[in-house]
Amino acid sequence: MSSRVGELLAIMARLRAPDGCPWDRQQTFASIAPYTIEEAYEVADAVERGDLQHLKDELGDLLFQVVFHSQIASEAGQFDFETVVGAICDKLLRRHPHVFGDQGPLSVAAQNVAWEEIKAAERGAADASALHDVPQSLPALLRAYKLSKRAARVGFDFEHSSQSADKVAEELAEVRDASAHHLPGSDGKAAGAIFEEVGDLLFAAANLARKLEVDAEAALRAANAKFERRFRRMERLAIERGEVFAELNLADQENLWQTVKRGE
Repeated sequence: MSSRVGELLAIMARLRAPDGCPWDRQQTFASIAPYTIEEAYEVADAVERGDLQHLKDELGDLLFQVVFHSQIASEAGQFDFETVVGAICDKLLRRHPHVFGDQGPLSVAAQNVAWEEIKAAERGAADASALHDVPQSLPALLRAYKLSKRAARVGFDFEHSSQSADKVAEELAEVRDASAHHLPGSDGKAAGAIFEEVGDLLFAAANLARKLEVDAEAALRAANAKFERRFRRMERLAIERGEVFAELNLADQENLWQTVKRGE
């Protein structure tokens, strides 16, 4: 273990000591879990921006979260950082028999199949659900992808992406039908029906993205960034024209939007 890793572990232990930091001492697995998720997203953001300096910093913050959880577990007599490292080492060795064993080289496609088969064996009994242990805490879009991928592994999947696209169209039609017959929020049942159909539409869209081998989460982040970029340009264009964007009618705002699109 490097001296700096040992130093980090010592710092964490000191923060959690009886005379350490009051805030750090009162934290639990549950209270720091949101920070762990936040740090993971900040790593992804630095990668997306190609900002290696911030990536280094954010990876450090994420590592600190691992150390924090490990310290709390160590105090409870459950496990420590060393056993966390040991567990991931064992898992990587176990899941790469084509590298560390005698299986021989594999193509990327064959490796993906083997990886999933090894994971399935690790999950336990053959009668366990194919959806076992897909974390509830995942972002909904990512969890939809993982659920549909698991279902596909046991044959519950459309053969062609066009069929997935048809399913999206079907779910959109059901959203339209539900919203046409019920005003949102007019009663609990009506609002619930619209809510359910919108959820089905989003799940179908995530499944279509999987069939097209598109990272739905990344695609939506890109769409968010595009919308923000165009919207800000609309606002600036309105100012340049001596207009107040919020006071424009929808038709004039749409004209600004189309102008911005054509300028890209």
